[in-house]
Amino acid sequence: MKQRTVQDPAQVANVSIKGLARAFAALGTEAAAEAFLRDLCTPAELEAMADRWAVIPYLLSGVPYRDIHDRTGVSVTTIGRVARTYETGTGGYAGAVEKLGLSTLRTGRSS
Repeated sequence: MKQRTVQDPAQVANVSIKGLARAFAALGTEAAAEAFLRDLCTPAELEAMADRWAVIPYLLSGVPYRDIHDRTGVSVTTIGRVARTYETGTGGYAGAVEKLGLSTLRTGRSS
């Protein structure tokens, strides 16, 4: 991880995350968000984020981790991390799921 020479790295990180979130929120369209992501992230970073998001519909449908792995190629460890974060994280996944109308998949589980 990048080393910072500032007094309070947690505060700097919080400000940076808020600024990044503000930039995403300001984009307004899927095409603009995709262009921003492609400019901002390396191909490996994009792949990692896309992999995490790709497992969400399967998790909501109750697909076993091993089957999700077989269908997506995402590691079982990553799938478990995504599931845990979906359940106990800050609500980011759940908010996106709700906004996209994915919360009413086969299990009927709501966000």
